[in-house]
Amino acid sequence: MNKRYIMTAFGEDRPGLIADVTELIYEYGYNLEDSRMTRLLDEFVIVISFSGPVDQEKNMQLACRRLEKEKGITAYFRPVDEKKIKSKKEYDIQKLSIEGFDQAGIVYKITRMLADRGINIENLESRIVPSPESGSNVYKMNIYIQVPKGTDIKSIDSDLEHLSNELNIDITLE
Repeated sequence: MNKRYIMTAFGEDRPGLIADVTELIYEYGYNLEDSRMTRLLDEFVIVISFSGPVDQEKNMQLACRRLEKEKGITAYFRPVDEKKIKSKKEYDIQKLSIEGFDQAGIVYKITRMLADRGINIENLESRIVPSPESGSNVYKMNIYIQVPKGTDIKSIDSDLEHLSNELNIDITLE
């Protein structure tokens, strides 16, 4: 019997880190499906979904512990409840682009407003870059959101405009 899983793994960035993690997937007869992998500071972070045989779960758990001891990679996985996976027919994907001077609370305030409106986040990426003019830190963020069908977009725009003014940042809903 096959099952789907989610895994997070991270370790000090170095050549071969992805190969070390995906070797486990392959070695125990699993198939990698989706992934997000990126470098953050001096760490490399992996989030993957994979599917395969249920009878290999214990071996994978032991292999994850071995990976930490031998390679310095922390890895956790768990099964996914197939019944809870949302159909893409229930929502539309929209993109939010955010840019402004770096300050505490930008991510919190935007994601809290979205959550309070029942809007789920599909993907969020952010980074701090120096401003070409002043050298001050500029915070840039892109968020792909799942907007439930029938949601009043004008109302969301209004809330985003309020946050834009409050935080003195640019927010664009595409």
